[in-house]
Amino acid sequence: MKTSVLVIGGGVGGLTVALKLAMCGIHVTVAEQAKSGTHMYKGELLQPKSLEIFHSIGLIQEVEAKGHRIHHIDIHEMKKRDQTYHETGKASMDYRMINSPYSYSLMIPHEGLKNIILNAAKDYPSFHYFQPARFKEFNHNQAIIHFQGEDLSIEADYVIGAEGRKSKTRESMNSAIKERQYDHHFLTVSFSRPASMKEGKMISTPYTFLGLFPLPDNRVRTVYLIPAGEYKNMKEKGISYFHRCYKELCPDLDGYVDEIKSWREIQLMIPVRYHASKYVDGNKALVGDAAHSVHPMAGEGMNLAIQDGDILGELLCWMYANGNTSPRLLEWYERVRKPRTRHVLNLSHLSALTYSKPFAYFPSFRKNGILQTTRDDKLHTKQMLNVSGLGIWKESIYDRLIQLGLFPVRSASDLMQVQKKFMFTAASDYPWKTEGGKYLAE
Repeated sequence: MKTSVLVIGGGVGGLTVALKLAMCGIHVTVAEQAKSGTHMYKGELLQPKSLEIFHSIGLIQEVEAKGHRIHHIDIHEMKKRDQTYHETGKASMDYRMINSPYSYSLMIPHEGLKNIILNAAKDYPSFHYFQPARFKEFNHNQAIIHFQGEDLSIEADYVIGAEGRKSKTRESMNSAIKERQYDHHFLTVSFSRPASMKEGKMISTPYTFLGLFPLPDNRVRTVYLIPAGEYKNMKEKGISYFHRCYKELCPDLDGYVDEIKSWREIQLMIPVRYHASKYVDGNKALVGDAAHSVHPMAGEGMNLAIQDGDILGELLCWMYANGNTSPRLLEWYERVRKPRTRHVLNLSHLSALTYSKPFAYFPSFRKNGILQTTRDDKLHTKQMLNVSGLGIWKESIYDRLIQLGLFPVRSASDLMQVQKKFMFTAASDYPWKTEGGKYLAE
């Protein structure tokens, strides 16, 4: 069969680009390997930039209806004395520092979000969806997809690899990755929450933290940091030990975390960081985990995939609308997305290092850095803008010295206007619309 664009992988990144193409009337085919929705944990925290994208494609009301808004994430630093944890410091990372209609994040069950995008795409006759369909290989510029007991040869103008970490599309492009692993893992599970738990919370000790992120329907997504290799030892201590770890840090979870009756309900997450050497090769492009994997500290993985899909989908729509479908124009996608993703990867990596072994011996250093960041208006605004995905405002050496407590914190009343200089615009998101082929001709 023939299609204009073949998307290999039906996660949120692949579906975002497919929906944008379908909305433009471009014949797009998605091949999704999984038989049904996965029970494995996937991203659930939508950052402001992703909310802005869903607004632009007319899905924001449906997404909001299925989600729970988070305006701030409170950070509690704890230390054990006399076998009991006591608070030694508190800070709050506030999305309302951002000058945007979407000055909040949104927690939404992953499969629910994926179904919203998929169902929207199915409304367009140019959208085609194969499931379960396993991508096998490329053969003479055709993709071989195993579907309903037979191999299909699909010829496409463009192929988008959205099939995750073990991407065959990336391998075919000779796009190299170098994985970075960490000295810690995570346990994650969701269960019922107290009705009063409406905002995000991170409870940190010198050696671990417990993240609590409210979901709709009075549930909460929890993330608990453990040393790498500790999972087996914890399981041997029984599920009651898991309950005790949570309730020690957050007594409010008593009677809620106890809903978890078996270790089978808890997922082990092993964080990995990598960045593909190239996103584009000929008529092939990568989105989401096929192109990059980010440490989950800032909850950015799913958002990077959605933002990839938005930029690539917009570019391909423009190419077809202008009758210029040269694969070389795909370089615009990498030019926009790669530096932005690199910035987010570096931010998440630095956050992860504060909980790594060499840094865990200096909990006061981390605590003071967090407190200084939230007390200094400019640093606070920079942090939230960078996390939001709406822009990049890099920290300076002077900012670092403030974080170290060597200079006093600053108060500023004009940051709502100042930050606009560092926010992405339509021209920076989609530069080919104003610059055309000028960059590629240089």
